[in-house]
Amino acid sequence: MKYYFKISIIVVISLFISCKETQQNKNITNKDTSIKTEKWTSLFNGKNLDGWLIKINGHGLNTNYNNTFRAENGVLKVSYDQYDSFTNEFGHIFYKTPFTNYRFRLQYRFVGQQVKGGEAWAKKNSGIMLHCQSPESMLKNQGFPLSLEFQLLGGVNETEPRPTGNLCTPATHVIMNEKLITDHCIKADCKTYHGEEWITAEALVNQDSITHFINGTPVISYSKPIIGGQFLDSTSKEIQEKDGQPLLGGYISLQSESHPIEFRNIEIMEL
Repeated sequence: MKYYFKISIIVVISLFISCKETQQNKNITNKDTSIKTEKWTSLFNGKNLDGWLIKINGHGLNTNYNNTFRAENGVLKVSYDQYDSFTNEFGHIFYKTPFTNYRFRLQYRFVGQQVKGGEAWAKKNSGIMLHCQSPESMLKNQGFPLSLEFQLLGGVNETEPRPTGNLCTPATHVIMNEKLITDHCIKADCKTYHGEEWITAEALVNQDSITHFINGTPVISYSKPIIGGQFLDSTSKEIQEKDGQPLLGGYISLQSESHPIEFRNIEIMEL
């Protein structure tokens, strides 16, 4: 009996070890599978602006006025060190390819001082423009593309809340909580960042449903964007004729509004 009892114990222990190893292997497999499904693609090579198109108000396509946009040390910079003053040279740098369903993320930080001549509201103010019209379709004297702006803000004083991750709507409207929103800017549920620290901004775009994230936390969501509203009259007649049409995709651009800002780790994952 003792012999059979010992054999039984050995069998039970062997089965337990085998089951544990099988479960560990499954966990490793699942983990590896999860990692493999996240296929992020870098949109910025860190060395130059290859793959990007520039449009600055008052200038033609790909005229990089005063070297506003530049690549330095792995960072895409918006700089005004070659400006005497800012006179409405609002600009955008577009990635060359339009997208529809995707996750987009980058890190940004405001640096230095706003250039002379910049608007007070543009201090520590920039944006990631989603579902943009093409850069080629912008007029020479058009400051802002039709788009959904993932607004990036920094704190300018300790007493004024200035959350980042907001939504602004140049020539667009959206639905929030089942209501049509026609306000130009809608505040996100986010803290104010006052320093020059790097902040991670991410957008989850499922065609007509969009969520903004700051440092991994969702801060605002909206859906069913359409063309229309403020700034539409500053676009071409071809764009204006699309008033009321759904906006289901477009280009991604980064903004220059008179305060120096830096971007890095610019990536996309198509869904």
